[in-house]
Amino acid sequence: MPDILVVGLVALVAGLVGFGVALLLRRSLALSSEQTARANAERLVSEARAKQREIILEAKDEALRLAKSAETENRERRAELQRYETRLDKKDEQLDTKLAQVEERDRRLDEKDKEIATERAEIVRIQDEQKAELARVAGLTQDEARTILLQQIEDEVRDVANRRVRELEQEARERADDRARDIITMALQRYAADHTAEHTVTVVGLPSDDMKGRIIGREGRNIRALEQLTGVDVIIDDTPETVVLSGFDPIRREIAKRALDRLLVDGRIHPARIEEMVAKARTEIDQSIREAGESAVYDVGIGSLHPDLTKLLGRLAFRTSYGQNVLKHSIEVAHVAGMLGAETGYDIQTMKRAGLLHDIGKAIDHEVEGPHTVIGGELLKRYGFSQAVIDGVVGHHGDVEPVTMVGTLISAADAISAARPGARSEIVSNYIQRLQELEALANGFSGVEKSYAIQAGREVRVIVKPQEVDDLTSTRLARDISQKIQESLQYPGQIKVTVIRETRAVDYAK
Repeated sequence: MPDILVVGLVALVAGLVGFGVALLLRRSLALSSEQTARANAERLVSEARAKQREIILEAKDEALRLAKSAETENRERRAELQRYETRLDKKDEQLDTKLAQVEERDRRLDEKDKEIATERAEIVRIQDEQKAELARVAGLTQDEARTILLQQIEDEVRDVANRRVRELEQEARERADDRARDIITMALQRYAADHTAEHTVTVVGLPSDDMKGRIIGREGRNIRALEQLTGVDVIIDDTPETVVLSGFDPIRREIAKRALDRLLVDGRIHPARIEEMVAKARTEIDQSIREAGESAVYDVGIGSLHPDLTKLLGRLAFRTSYGQNVLKHSIEVAHVAGMLGAETGYDIQTMKRAGLLHDIGKAIDHEVEGPHTVIGGELLKRYGFSQAVIDGVVGHHGDVEPVTMVGTLISAADAISAARPGARSEIVSNYIQRLQELEALANGFSGVEKSYAIQAGREVRVIVKPQEVDDLTSTRLARDISQKIQESLQYPGQIKVTVIRETRAVDYAK
């Protein structure tokens, strides 16, 4: 029993001790949780205060940024307003200036109105005087009116001539060195007349010196008709049984020679017969040109060409370049180009065609503007030639960059033909070019039918259309052409301008 009590007491004590320990443990846990909660609360409060300070700082930064942005925007607006004010001030000044200009213009217009009114009054007065003069002239005879008109024209021409003489004298004093150089150049040109004659004259033999008078005709009508129809200068001097035909165009000289030979054989020399023989000579020359072209094509051996191209090629037989016959030069270039083509592996026929036609543009370069290379290229395009042939024609002078080697080879063949000693003479070519420019300038005037440069370019004879140009206009036309020559051309010495107006009436007795 006591043991049971002891055991019960021990159990009770143990239960009390366990209960106490449990209470102590519970209180300890409660205290620990409270401390942890308090620490967490303090931590959260600290974080909240830090966040609050961060938000306050961000708010302050944002406020500062907004303030700076507003200040910058205000400054920009103030600057823009200042620019607007400056622009308005300038516009005000411009308006003031324009108002002043308008007022000045109105003042000038008022002055002009007054001047116009004065001039109108003067015109009315002059008209009244003219009416009075017409009334007086109406009572004159035809001879009296013609005398008065001619006197007025003579005074006008004399006045123009006097002014021109004074201008020339003043120019001579101001440009004495230039004038001296012109005189020296003219002397050199005259000294070179023998060399020029080899290329620009044709000598025609006469059966007797009596034929010279018949060639001249009554009052020079025969020689004048021959010169006007052919465009060459017929020189009849003291040389026995010889007449000299002078002109830079060999076709014209050949036409004049054949016509004169026919007239000498026929014996009937008068303007109508001369016109008939010149027409026959032109027909023969056309035939000769065609035959020369066909012969060149046959000699080179390129088959056949279009008849128009063949005729153009034949015209080169009467054309010289630096004193060298262009057709013979073209044939030579064709042969050399064929040899170069054979050596370099290019088609021989193509090279020969390009060589023969490389100067074809010279046949019409006086009719079409531009370099003869470009003219020739356009001509061959029209007749359907290959690009290789066209390239050889267009590029043989280097004006246009060659597309193929054909242009380079034709250029080499052209240089080989021209490089022979004595083949070319630059002086003659420049001389002929100057004469062609002189004729082209005269032909550019209204009413001019044709013109011829003669006397080695020291005279140009202009044939006008009589239905468009009267005798009084002829005088003014001669003066205009001479002034145009002075302004546009360079030449030694002086050039005489002769304007010829001739009417002809033809009828037939039936």
